[in-house]
Parts: sequence; structure tokens; C-alpha cells
Amino acid sequence: MSDENNVNKKELNNKNEAEENISEAEVIENVSNNENDKLKEELNEMADRYKRLLAEFENYKKRTQKDKEGIKDLLVSDIMTSILPVIDNLEKAAKTQTEDKAYQDGVKMVLKQLKDVLLYNGVKEIETVGKNFDPELHEAVSHVTDDKHGENIIIEEFRKGYKIGTRVIRHSMVIVAN
Repeated sequence: MSDENNVNKKELNNKNEAEENISEAEVIENVSNNENDKLKEELNEMADRYKRLLAEFENYKKRTQKDKEGIKDLLVSDIMTSILPVIDNLEKAAKTQTEDKAYQDGVKMVLKQLKDVLLYNGVKEIETVGKNFDPELHEAVSHVTDDKHGENIIIEEFRKGYKIGTRVIRHSMVIVAN
């Protein structure tokens, strides 16, 4: 029986060791799962922060590009505003009758060249005659009653107006009917 006892003790020891090994394996597995969960959570947080940071950077780039364009438009409008009286005078000179045809053609060429510079820089003339009066674009200097025209129709332009995009750099001076 002592051999049987020894065998039983050995089996019991082996069984206890197996249970301890299983318990240790379960503990290690649980710890590993907890660490994995924590690492996954940290990874998700870092990925989320990265996405937010990337989105903020893209918004920053768009905002600075928009600011640059706004500054450019402002500078162009300031420069063009100072050139507009020169264009007005050249338009008057081009309309003046003279016997020197070469002189008149030269004035028209310089006027066209300046208008091309305006167009190149995004400056456009505001349409007036025959259009409805718009206080955002036009400045009424006179009001007449005329049965030939409808309500608030521009019938004459005294001074051309200009705009860059939707921004008015000089209002048109007009006469409005009715």
C-alpha cells in the first residue's frame, strides 16, 4: 500500500501542479487581456487625437489660404482704386473728337491696356444702364420720371463703378428713372 500511497501522492501532486499551472495560465491570460484592452484603448485614443489634429491642421491651411486671398483682394482694390481716376480721364480723352487720329488711337490703346490690367487682377465694371438700381452697387445722383422706363431702372451713368468678386471698390454714379 505504501506504493499505492506514493502513487496517489504523486498523482495528487501532479494534479495540484496542473491546477496551479492552469490557474497561472488563466491569470497570465487575464492580465494579457487586460493589458491588450488597455493598449487597444490607448491606440484608439491616439488615433482619435491624430485624426482631430489632422482635421485642425487642414482647417488651419484653408483659413490661412482664405486670409491670403482676402489680403490680396484688399491690396489689389486699394491699388486699383487709385488708378480708376486715370481710367476715367482716359475714357473722356478717348471720347473727345480730335483731328489727330494717331493721338486718339494711342489714347484708346492705353485705355485698353489699363482695362486689361484691371481684368487681369479680377476687377470688373459694374453694369448699369438698363439694369435695376441696386444700392449695394450703385449710387443715385438723380431721380427722373420717365414713362419709357420701368420702376427703379438706371437710364444714365455718370461714373463707372468697379468690383472685385462681390466686393465693390467704387460704386457707379447713376440716374434712376421713376
